[in-house]
Amino acid sequence: MTTRLSRRRFLASATAVSAPLILPGRILGQSGATAPGSKVRLACIGVGGMGTGNMNAFLNDERVQVVAVCDVDANHRAAAAAAAKLGEKDACRDWREVIARKDVDAVMCATPDHWHAVIACAAAAAGKDLYSEKPLAASIGEGRAVCAAVKKHGRILQCGTWRRSGLKTRLACEWVRNGYIGELKEILVGVPGKFAISGGFTGLEAEQPVPAHLDYEMWQGPAPAAPYTAGRVHFNFRWVKDYAPGYITDWGAHFLDVAQWGANKDDTSPVSISATSVVRRDKGYYDAPESFRVEYEYAKGPRVVMFSTEDTKQWGVKFVGSTGWVFTENDRLETGPENLRSVKFKDADERLFVSNNHHRNFIDAVLSRGRTAASADIAQRAATMCHLGAISASLGRPVKFDPAAEAFPDDKEAAALHTRSLRGPWKLES
Repeated sequence: MTTRLSRRRFLASATAVSAPLILPGRILGQSGATAPGSKVRLACIGVGGMGTGNMNAFLNDERVQVVAVCDVDANHRAAAAAAAKLGEKDACRDWREVIARKDVDAVMCATPDHWHAVIACAAAAAGKDLYSEKPLAASIGEGRAVCAAVKKHGRILQCGTWRRSGLKTRLACEWVRNGYIGELKEILVGVPGKFAISGGFTGLEAEQPVPAHLDYEMWQGPAPAAPYTAGRVHFNFRWVKDYAPGYITDWGAHFLDVAQWGANKDDTSPVSISATSVVRRDKGYYDAPESFRVEYEYAKGPRVVMFSTEDTKQWGVKFVGSTGWVFTENDRLETGPENLRSVKFKDADERLFVSNNHHRNFIDAVLSRGRTAASADIAQRAATMCHLGAISASLGRPVKFDPAAEAFPDDKEAAALHTRSLRGPWKLES
């Protein structure tokens, strides 16, 4: 099992038909809303790997018309344009061209993490709704800026934490939140413990000439400048700490999001975070944590432990209560005791938001101006857990966090890692 395999299983089901959408009168062409018979005009930014998967899911939604694609890699750009049946003029290198277009209603962004916040803020300011890959942003401060921009400009955002649109994930969280495993004591989050490096790279490659098909300067964007090597870009950006802290965000963004949902903590964050057993490679440019253990404590329980492991059976989220437990990961749902699976919900039980398809839920919300399964504020709290773990790992010690202020009280070292500096002309638009 790899990151790619897990995502492919999801995308294979992404074209499943959700329940018919009943549109309220306020969107039927009134007040500048989408009129009957028209389509949501979507532009796709970052169309390699996950971006292509997302685009294909949207192409299978009869309510969507993909009108533009954008990628700094000409090969990715050409392949995406062909799949979307677009001409050369609708395939661009610079994402600013996309959001400047008047015929674009919404944007799908699947760039590397270090670009997420800059593009999201600019898209919101330009009046575009946004499907943005996880994590919401590459730092706590950038994520809060995205939330502010989405709110200010009245935009819809769906983060790509798609397990919120999974039936088994939702069922597990409902069992937990309604007390069917007793009092929730602990949440165990298992993630991979060894980099899944694509292309046979080692992280030790010397500087290479930039290939003609790649705009490497634009690929780097707001991240620190670094010599080009093919092992640094595209899928493998995850293992370079200037772009992402490895599996802490790559899988952590998904699983910590599920932990927050089941624990009913979507509006807060842990107050104490401690990363231990942190192992990095001692040389080369793959310098993100490769193995780790991160313990999180909320002000009022439970404890969350995220740990890296090569045991694939532990990859997922296990909620441990005083009378039972439940484990969930994508198509897996296991319980103890086993008869928990036959529980019948009571009328008074809390039921969680239903989304049967993450991409279609986004389009539903664009049309109705309703809610998404993984809104900006929800995604910000999930991403914050990732960043808190990465900050503790970077400092080599525990840190304290104020969830209300989203700040580190009396900790200048941690505060310095709260928001990344953006290189060159790039900024977070308000």
